[in-house]
Amino acid sequence: MTENAARIADNRRARFDYHIEDDLEAGIMLTGSEVKALRLGGVNIADSYAAVENGELWLVNGFIPRYEQAAAFGGHEERQRRKLLVCRRELARLWNATQRQGMTIVPLSLYFNERGRAKLKIGIAKGKNKADKRATEAKRDWGREKQRLLKQAG
Repeated sequence: MTENAARIADNRRARFDYHIEDDLEAGIMLTGSEVKALRLGGVNIADSYAAVENGELWLVNGFIPRYEQAAAFGGHEERQRRKLLVCRRELARLWNATQRQGMTIVPLSLYFNERGRAKLKIGIAKGKNKADKRATEAKRDWGREKQRLLKQAG
């Protein structure tokens, strides 16, 4: 994601629950009412995941609220599956990681790029156990404490 990109939603929980091995940018197929709803906000990707099914990559359980002005034209479903756009080589790599290596595809952030296109940053991740989560939390707490001590000393 570049500095000119407009961030829509972040999955802050992903880095706590998973070890992110690699990440990549995917396009997302949206209808007009979904794009308008993205610009208004209220999007949630924290409970969602991506899955490779029948040679296509899908975002499952991502929440995009209804756009009220489009309700007369049918609008869109809030939690429908949305197709993600990646090249064939990346799709094969994702399929290999999930099927053979037992990893998960986790959405990390949703944003508009410089050209105004909605993009989803996805990560190939391996789940953490409780001990790993505690270590992550301890490391974060120590970083905060260290900053506090440096601020008081300086």
